[in-house]
Amino acid sequence: MMDGRSKRMTFRFLGTGTSVGVPQIGCACKTCTSADPRDTRRRCGAYVRMGDVGLLIDTPPEMREACIAYGIDRVDAIALTHSHMDHVAGFDDVRRFNTINGGTVLPCYASAETEAQMHRIFPYVGVKGGENGLFRPQVAFYNADSFSVGGIEVERFSVEHGFPCCGYLLNGSIAYVSDCHALPESTVERISGVGTLVIDCLRERPHPTHLSKDEALSIIERIAPGRAYITHMCHDLTHEEWLERLRGTCVEPAYDGLELEV
Repeated sequence: MMDGRSKRMTFRFLGTGTSVGVPQIGCACKTCTSADPRDTRRRCGAYVRMGDVGLLIDTPPEMREACIAYGIDRVDAIALTHSHMDHVAGFDDVRRFNTINGGTVLPCYASAETEAQMHRIFPYVGVKGGENGLFRPQVAFYNADSFSVGGIEVERFSVEHGFPCCGYLLNGSIAYVSDCHALPESTVERISGVGTLVIDCLRERPHPTHLSKDEALSIIERIAPGRAYITHMCHDLTHEEWLERLRGTCVEPAYDGLELEV
């Protein structure tokens, strides 16, 4: 019998910061020294839960820390957006979920290019757990444009991040785009009118591989979601300053630990 939790899908931000995280090492700016917990931004990742099934989107360096902080004890599959280290450096820690799941192999969905990079970064990852007491992630990679994890229906779509990258549409209701500087028209059309959009917004100033505030707002206007959250933010603005900049729009800054019901 399904309980109340089983009837809904939740989406939690594990991290909302740029590649160096916030606070940055050696920085004494107002954001990096802020007492507001919303100004502490781990590297980007997300956790989707529906009933007894959990999906990780990316495995950032602080994944273990975030899973402990938010009580995440179940992962049944992983989806990777790309292989930059701020999105995959925590991949070794998925072996803990192999153990929790009784030694089962975890499926990991990624593009062919991302899979190839993952084998270079983590050459010991595979379907075997290791020998002589070695403890290695047991993972099988799949290159699929769409797949299901329990009741979570996932569709991959293309974005540009200085190279082809991807985002994910979850149950047709939330589109997640953590890293991009442009969206192909086919992607804009595919996710147009989505209930919830999560999109890259590094800072107000332009950047060659990430969206600025004005660029993100322009794309959000074209997609016209019910609500939108920005992520992958650097230390230029505090959470409160982002709220002020976005006042009067359907857009809010996300923060680590924020959980959405979708």
